[in-house]
Order: sequence, then C-alpha cells, then structure tokens
Amino acid sequence: MKAKKVMALMLCAAMVTSMSATAAFAAEEKEDAATEESADSTAAEDPTAQFDGLKANEAYEFPMMVKSFQSTYWDAAQEGMKKASEELGVTYKAQGPNSESDIADQVNMINTAIGSNPVGLGLAACDTSSVQDALKTCAEKGIPVVTFDTGIADAPEGSVVCEVCTDNAQAGAVAAENMYNSIKDVVKDADGQVIIGEVNQDATAQNIQQRGTGFINKMIELLQADGKTVAVSGNEFYVNAAEGADADAKDADVVIQVAVPAQTTVELCSTEAQAILSQENCIAVFGSNQVSAEGVLAANANLNVLGSDPANGDVVGVGFDAGSIIKAAVKDGTFIGAVTQSPLMMGYYAIYALTAAANGQELEDVPTDGYWYDATNMEDEDIAPNLYD
Repeated sequence: MKAKKVMALMLCAAMVTSMSATAAFAAEEKEDAATEESADSTAAEDPTAQFDGLKANEAYEFPMMVKSFQSTYWDAAQEGMKKASEELGVTYKAQGPNSESDIADQVNMINTAIGSNPVGLGLAACDTSSVQDALKTCAEKGIPVVTFDTGIADAPEGSVVCEVCTDNAQAGAVAAENMYNSIKDVVKDADGQVIIGEVNQDATAQNIQQRGTGFINKMIELLQADGKTVAVSGNEFYVNAAEGADADAKDADVVIQVAVPAQTTVELCSTEAQAILSQENCIAVFGSNQVSAEGVLAANANLNVLGSDPANGDVVGVGFDAGSIIKAAVKDGTFIGAVTQSPLMMGYYAIYALTAAANGQELEDVPTDGYWYDATNMEDEDIAPNLYD
C-alpha cells in the first residue's frame, strides 16, 4: 500500500513538472512570437530600420541609372548616393541619358551595365515598359535591382528586390487638395465652364503616371463633392486612367485638361502650358515635376497670369519638387505652393538597399515622404532639408 502511495505521488510530481515545463515552453513561444511580431511591426512602421547596423561584406560597386542629368533633382539624388556610399564603404557610378525622353539611350546603358555582371543595379527608369527585358536578364543572372524615384509595377518576378519611392498617387492628391482650397469659391461662383490644367512631362514613367492620375482623381472627387460635373481631356493615357469623370468636355462644369509634350524639356512643357494658360476660362494649373513646373513658370513669363489671388482673376499655379526656380516662385506667390519629395533620401536608401541585397538580406520597400510647402513653411525643419537648389 505504501509503495502504491509513493508511486502515485511520484506520478503526480512528474505530471506537475511536465505541465510546468509545457506552460513555460508555451510562455516562451508566446514571448518569442510577440518579439517577432514587435520586430515586424517596427519594420512596418519604419522600413529604414532594416538597415540598422548594416555593413558591406565587400567593397561593392553599383551602377546607378538615373533618368537624366537635366534637372537639379538628380544632383540631389546623387548627393544621397555619395553620403551612403561613404558610410558603407562601397562605390557607385551614376549614369543617365541627356534627357528623360532618351529612352533608348538609357536602355543601352542598362544593358551595358548588366553585361559587366554587377552585384546589384540601381534603376530609375525613364519608361517602365522599356526595361522589362533588362529586368528579366537581371532575374536570370541573379542581379538584384533596386528601383528608386519610380517603381515598376509589372517587373518580372525576382528582379526588383526593393523599391525606394514616394507614394506618388498620394503626393498628387496633396497637390489637388491644396489647389482646390484656393479655387473652390471661383468654381462655385463660375457662370460657365472652367478649366484646370495639368502638365506632365511624360506618360511613360510610373511615378509621373501615378502622380498625374492621383491629382486628377482627387480633383474629380473634390469637385463632385461640391456638386460639379467633371470631364478629363487631352493626353490619352491620363484620360483613360482617370476615375469618376461624369461628363463630356463640351458639357462639364469643369474640364481637367492634361498636356504631355513630345519630349521632356522645360521648353516643350512651356509650350503645352501656354496653350492651357491662354484660355480665358483657365483658373488653375499643376506642373507635376520639376521640369513641367518650370515649364509652367516659363509660360507665365510671357503671359503673366499666375498669382495667389484667384478671386481677382489670378490663375492658381501649383508645382512639384524644388529647385531654385520653383522655390522662388513659391516664395513670391507666383505659385501658391508645391509638393516636395526627397531625392536625396531616395539616392541614400537606394545605396543602402543595394548593399543589403548584395549581402544576401531580404528587403522591404522603402516609401519616402512628400510634403506640401508654401511661403509660410519653407523654413520648417521637416521641409527645408528637401528644398534642394
């Protein structure tokens, strides 16, 4: 009897020990899962955290394909590349065509770079459809590609490992919201049809497509919320991409006219902007990047219609990006404001992403911020660093 009692006590003790161990293991698993979830949450909140403590395993060299060297935007991007490469002990070679319309030249440069079997490739594509074959080759060769400034939505699987870009649809919407705040009373009180213009330097780069469409769709939403009918006219891509237009151009209360030049130059953007601004019922115009915004300002040099007082007949202008010409126009009220992004940080994190990819690290995309600025906030600490010359 005593032996049975001892055995029972031993079994009970074993069961308690087992249950305690199981509970401890479950608690440990739960804690590990919580830690992993917390880490994932931190990475989601700040995707740049994936680069904390990053060191290059080797002295890597990366070809960095920019869209062109025709605006100071790309100078700012290279400043970011330089800073990151010095921190990480890697090197890069920035290459690009003379203008963002020279698509074939950029494709040739990309193919030449791929032929040298780099450990990674940075790419800001002038025309996202033109680089599909090159990206397929990169995937086949195991060359990781980091896109910056503009993403490539339909990139071949396994080619693009990280995207470092502004949320361009949202940035275009920000431009529309701030413009509409200035013109809504003019729209409301108009006796007849009014025109809002948009000048996009191209219809081929994903960032410009998203930005231009983001502006159009948000403007349609705002106008219709105030009971206005809207049509979109002009460039075929943007007309087809627009969502929610509910009228023909001849009948609409508001027509959003979209112009795209034959080539991406300030001069040709100016020609398109002049055609829009010359219409008596034009009340506002948006230039969706540095080149097109400078084109709008060049057109205004001849017409002198832009200003900050729409109630007294000024045409409201909104720009995008920075540069000395756009900043001066915002400061003196020729533009009511603009949306800036951070090409410097795009260049910076593109080098970090390439280095991490070359080390074999899996990556998350890195969205960069866009900010509305006007004459009142250009010196603010979160704005001023992004207002490159």
